[in-house]
Amino acid sequence: MPKKVHQDGFSVVGIEVRTTNAKEMSGEGAIPKQWQKFVQDGIQQKIPGKTDGTIYAVYSDYASDRNGEYSFLIGLRVNSGATVPAGMVLKNMPSGEYAVITSDKGPVAKVVPAAWQQIWSLDDKAQLGAGRAYRADFEVYDERSADPQSSQVDIYVGVK
Repeated sequence: MPKKVHQDGFSVVGIEVRTTNAKEMSGEGAIPKQWQKFVQDGIQQKIPGKTDGTIYAVYSDYASDRNGEYSFLIGLRVNSGATVPAGMVLKNMPSGEYAVITSDKGPVAKVVPAAWQQIWSLDDKAQLGAGRAYRADFEVYDERSADPQSSQVDIYVGVK
C-alpha cells in the first residue's frame, strides 16, 4: 500500500510538452525527447530562483484520465515570484493529498515506467488509498537519481 501524504502547494519552472500514454508506449514518445532536451540545453542552469537541484517531472492538465492527453513538464522547484525564462512555463502544484510510490532502484528508463505500471494496477484495484484526482502528479529526482543507471525515484500521485 502506498503511503499517503499531505503536500503543500509549490511552483516548478521548466520545459513542457503535450502527450498521451499511448504515444509514449508506441516508441514515438515525447517524454524521452524532453529529457534529452533538458540535459543537452542545460535547462537546469537556466532556471532562476530555484530552491535546490532536485528535478521534478510533472504531469498535469489532464484532458480526462490516464488515456487522455496531458502536459509533461521537466523542471525545478522555484521560489514564489521567480522569473520564467522565454520558452519555459511555470506550473503550480496543488496542495492536497498524494499517494507516494517509490520506484525500484535501477536504470531510470526502466524503473520509472515500471512504477507507473504499478500505480495503474493499484488504481485499477482501488488500492491507491483513494481515487486519482487527475490534477497533477510528479516524479522527484533527487540525490538518489544522480546515476541514471542506478536511480530511485519517488512518484507523487494526486488523490481525492
